[in-house]
Amino acid sequence: MLKSKVRKKILKLRKSINANNIQLNVANILNYLNKFNIKNKIIGGYYPVNFEIDDLNILRQLEKKKIKISLPIITGKSDMNFYSWSFKDILILNKYGIPEPEMKQKVYPDIIMVPLVAFDKKFYRLGYGGGFYDRYIEKISKKKKILTIGLALSCQKVSRLPINKYDKKLDAIVTERYILK
Repeated sequence: MLKSKVRKKILKLRKSINANNIQLNVANILNYLNKFNIKNKIIGGYYPVNFEIDDLNILRQLEKKKIKISLPIITGKSDMNFYSWSFKDILILNKYGIPEPEMKQKVYPDIIMVPLVAFDKKFYRLGYGGGFYDRYIEKISKKKKILTIGLALSCQKVSRLPINKYDKKLDAIVTERYILK
């Protein structure tokens, strides 16, 4: 099946299921993250839109524990970078209507929570088609070792995604039902 058909089908399904904003178990995710000695690490999150799994409660708990958090900013046609962010900071809507932090301090997260449209059992993800996360993961992986964690609803799992050489595999997928690693 073509990526565009999978994307259309799963986005419609996600919207119908996540209209009530299903939350992930924050304690389970924090326990999982603690296995990676996160005290001195930078965690990259995202601002949820379009019925994506909400990671803001996770980021809020991390910030309360004095963990550095960051959000992405789209910086070019197919490019993005992460910038330090705090819940006290303002956000600005980008051209896609996604809230972004101000470009104050560019950072390179050690762990990135990645939104997705669909995923498969081999930990490949399908996004919206812009390639922003795949390019960013490729770029940062050349600078440092990172951990990538996809956040999704369990209904977003498909048997097999059509992939190409640009698609990046994630290290783990977290849903409301399970953590795949």
